[in-house]
Amino acid sequence: MTGQQVALLRKAQDNIAAARTLAERHHCGIAISRAYYAMFYVAEAFLVGDGLAFSSHAAVIAAFGQRFAKTDRVPRELHRHLTQAQQSRVAADYDVRSHPSAENAAQHIAHAERFLAAAEHLIGPIPPDAEEQL
Repeated sequence: MTGQQVALLRKAQDNIAAARTLAERHHCGIAISRAYYAMFYVAEAFLVGDGLAFSSHAAVIAAFGQRFAKTDRVPRELHRHLTQAQQSRVAADYDVRSHPSAENAAQHIAHAERFLAAAEHLIGPIPPDAEEQL
């Protein structure tokens, strides 16, 4: 696992933790946004492992689907969860009429947790942060 992959997977962990806290406080739209970003960072970590980097969310999502989901390197539903989370995040962030439910937030958080678990299985476990060990 490269240093960049470690950093991305740690960011994913942090975003999942933030999503849980936000959902508990009934900030469901923001929780969905954090869950999406967790999945996005995991997708980037997979792509970095193949020596790839992209400058847009759409490009990351498309490349992840093409290189990992369609080739069955990861379960295909992970790509579906990522695209659904992106759609929900855009609605939550930009549509003032959007009021996501607690159930919807919990579903996206569960998908982000599964996404991260898949990465830890396929890429490797996230090493503990040196600061955490002090």
